[in-house]
Amino acid sequence: MTNFFKDKLGQGGYGGVYKGKLLDGSLVAVKFLKESRGTGEEFINEVASIGRTSHVNIVTLMGFCFEGSKRALIYEFMPNGSLDKFIYKKNLQMDDQRLEWEMLYKIAVGIARGLEYLHRGCNTRILHFDIKPHNILLDENFCPKISDFGLAKICPREKSIISMLGARGTVGYIAPEVFCRNFGGVSHKSDVYSYGMMVLEMVGGRKNINVETDRTSEIFYPHWIYKRLELDEELGLLGLTNEKDEESARKMIIVSLWCIQTDPSSRPPISRVIDMLEGTLDSLQIPPKPILSSPSRSPIDSPTTVRSLQYDTVLS
Repeated sequence: MTNFFKDKLGQGGYGGVYKGKLLDGSLVAVKFLKESRGTGEEFINEVASIGRTSHVNIVTLMGFCFEGSKRALIYEFMPNGSLDKFIYKKNLQMDDQRLEWEMLYKIAVGIARGLEYLHRGCNTRILHFDIKPHNILLDENFCPKISDFGLAKICPREKSIISMLGARGTVGYIAPEVFCRNFGGVSHKSDVYSYGMMVLEMVGGRKNINVETDRTSEIFYPHWIYKRLELDEELGLLGLTNEKDEESARKMIIVSLWCIQTDPSSRPPISRVIDMLEGTLDSLQIPPKPILSSPSRSPIDSPTTVRSLQYDTVLS
């Protein structure tokens, strides 16, 4: 199926992904997980969660293999790879590789629709816990699809708050309440935070935390862009060629800043995020300045996991 692993598509902390072909000629992506000890929680999570889904903005799981400690997941093939290849300036070899603002806006809306389905459209609520550009795949038409459900958690629809024994996710995108419970309960709003941080990176064409910048004020991008917005200054964004692009960029920034509010109760649910993105710019208010960033970025974007989780009953 994988032609002796000759065509490698990517590599992560979980293992490698290879291009394959089924007997009927269909192309697939085969994700081989590293040999795991114990129960193989990430493999079980991924099969159990994504196996329940069917949505245009969620990658399709076509099958899986499980033999002893060897585990593999078979997904539909995404010819344009992951979103991170197209948004970071340092990854772009030519200017024409950068996506136009209209496409970036459509991708942001599509990802939000995929999250809305996970949070509200399934029989059970699925919390992803690792929304980031690397986990957004793009098909031949640049339709975004959420992938990598290794850290996902399934919770009953009537349970909105979950309790974890530790943090999970990727540094730079983890919501404050996920690594410190003093900020509030872990819920679907934690995915909203990660979504906001990701969209800001789509807008800025850079990582939100950049310790290599010469100017201290530019280390944390959300604070820098917030100040520009607040003072009604030039946003310093590439490729804005008309008023429509400017409006799309401003909507993405304002909505993202709402998504990364420190208090989870101040963040909009993902359904409201979609309404805000598709509404008018004049209807959006600038949110309070985010007062906290995610933990400092490590050299490698590796997810941190936790081994056990229990549900809390929410008293309203």
